[in-house]
Amino acid sequence: MDRFSPCCATMNATTHVSGYPRIGAKRELKQALEAFWSGKLDAAGLDDLAKELRLRHWQEQAGLSFVTTNDFSLYDGMLDLACTFGAIPERFGPAESPMTLERYFRMARGRSRQGGAPDVVPLELTKWFDTNYHYLVPELQPEQNFRFAWDKAVRETKEAVAAGFKPKPVVIGPATFLALSKMEGGDPLSLIGRLVPVYRELLQALAEAGAEWVEISEPILASRRDEAVLSALEEAWDELRPAASLKLLLAVPFGRLGDALPRVCALGFDGLHVDATRAAADLPWLHANFPQERALSLGLIDGRSIWRADIEVLRALAASFREKQLWLGTSCSLQHVPHHLDAETSLDSGLRSWLSFAREKVGELIAVAAEQAKPDANAAARAALASRRAHPGVKIRKVRDAVASLDHAATNRGRSLEERLKLQRETLKLPLFPTTTIGSFPQTAEIRRLRARHRKGELDVLGYEAGLDAATRETIRLQEELGLDVLVHGEFERTDMVEFFGEMLEGIAVTANGWVQSYGSRCVKPPIIWGDIVRPSPMTVDVSAKAQALTDKPVKGMLTGPITILQWSFVRDDLPRALVALQLALAIRQEVIDLEAAGLKVIQVDEPGLREGLPLDASERESYLEGAVRAFRVAVAGVRDETQIHTHMCYAEFDDVA
Repeated sequence: MDRFSPCCATMNATTHVSGYPRIGAKRELKQALEAFWSGKLDAAGLDDLAKELRLRHWQEQAGLSFVTTNDFSLYDGMLDLACTFGAIPERFGPAESPMTLERYFRMARGRSRQGGAPDVVPLELTKWFDTNYHYLVPELQPEQNFRFAWDKAVRETKEAVAAGFKPKPVVIGPATFLALSKMEGGDPLSLIGRLVPVYRELLQALAEAGAEWVEISEPILASRRDEAVLSALEEAWDELRPAASLKLLLAVPFGRLGDALPRVCALGFDGLHVDATRAAADLPWLHANFPQERALSLGLIDGRSIWRADIEVLRALAASFREKQLWLGTSCSLQHVPHHLDAETSLDSGLRSWLSFAREKVGELIAVAAEQAKPDANAAARAALASRRAHPGVKIRKVRDAVASLDHAATNRGRSLEERLKLQRETLKLPLFPTTTIGSFPQTAEIRRLRARHRKGELDVLGYEAGLDAATRETIRLQEELGLDVLVHGEFERTDMVEFFGEMLEGIAVTANGWVQSYGSRCVKPPIIWGDIVRPSPMTVDVSAKAQALTDKPVKGMLTGPITILQWSFVRDDLPRALVALQLALAIRQEVIDLEAAGLKVIQVDEPGLREGLPLDASERESYLEGAVRAFRVAVAGVRDETQIHTHMCYAEFDDVA
């Protein structure tokens, strides 16, 4: 691709985003959902709040060519689509029954609201590709009867039109919907012929509601480009378009198309949206071969990163495609980043200037696509990037040297596993099948009140710690009464297994309101890894040693592993993730050694996030796993052979990594 100076670039690009955060700037959706489920808010009140949020979010997209519709959901987009197509398992009532909020939430949660219908097993919840979002898995039958059963997407598009906006609905594509569903006795992709006519009905209704373009999102292509998926896509796109007046934008977030590019580009879409942040290797082919009569949409603004964009660099990249029918957008939905930076007044001002949340990313997109370069926007971005590079905490020589000096001995313990187990049996004197728990005990209402009083200044540090100590004593006593062999202290001092360590380690910042949706009403606040990682002092030693002093039985030291901290944080983009993982591993290693010195003979290092870090591209997986294993071994290999190391993994299927 030729280079083109951004200072003299003129742009004539259509702009859009693939989705916007649903939960509201102050988690209004979470609060409304929980009020509805508890019976404190009625259905009309929940609907009013949802409409208010949608309108507010469209207003924040008003500077774009389109506002995105159907990206909002009361719980989950895959659940919405299953309900739209009448794919409702029998335990939730007859498929032909009208869709109600009670039925919708029973599918999501197993129950609707206090005093509602009896509990039932909800749909399975699992990870959405390699993000920290979770979706509900549709359940299908080999003879599934799809029908256009719910007009949610149509109603929301009409709302946008009535409010004076130009809508671009986004719909999860048929191949992704089926590939991520489950079906006993067959491959869900075999249902593509049954499903496509109903998709066509939905698209026709969206066209009648005022949509000129609809984005069909097929993220399955980022992880699967096998014959079954590609054949299903070809069958779908042969019959998908309901009318010549409606134009379809095929979107592929989260990865590249690679060798499948020519075959995918032969499908009958009017435009293709690519994740330019993860599919940079596809851009030369698209530059050379993508037809002029179709729209090419470049997802230049990273929808999963919270770092400020380099406007000049992105304008130059966009300008190199100036001969195309160019669209510019986000790499994926912005639901994976927090809403805006306004509430982050406690962050260091320098760090804050380096960041860009959803609302700021819309502004960046407008600046990249501006007909003429905006000197003020470019200068502000340049100044922030320069400030970041110059910050002394971004590159700390002793940390870099420590990582560079890691050798074989740093990842290996002294004796073989068999020899270590023998020593540990002699030291710990545990029964043949010892019992323990995973680690954390419930954060009771009393503990939450204690923490709230401490944060408000109503309870001093001594009073707060005394309350936590009392909860730990009760937890140790309970475990002894139950006859457990290896005990835990309960982790009452921790609000979150990653944020807790983020507050303790230098090089990591914690936000005040940087919430993102995990699923439904559950939101998480990922820490921001912005610099080199330093452990200034022990993090868990005091509370663990206190717990061990309460009992003659071994108490486990409880730590979060380096890969999970990495996966559940917003990670710096100026250093390879594998090196950030090793910095985290060295900090955890210091803590493991100190726990051992304090008398802890069993130490658990949890890695529930290990599986979700597995790259979607199979060619990158071996390297990732080698790096993950190395980081874990660095974290735990500094102890004596008598010390027993545990780990714990959950939240995913681990067949791919075992």
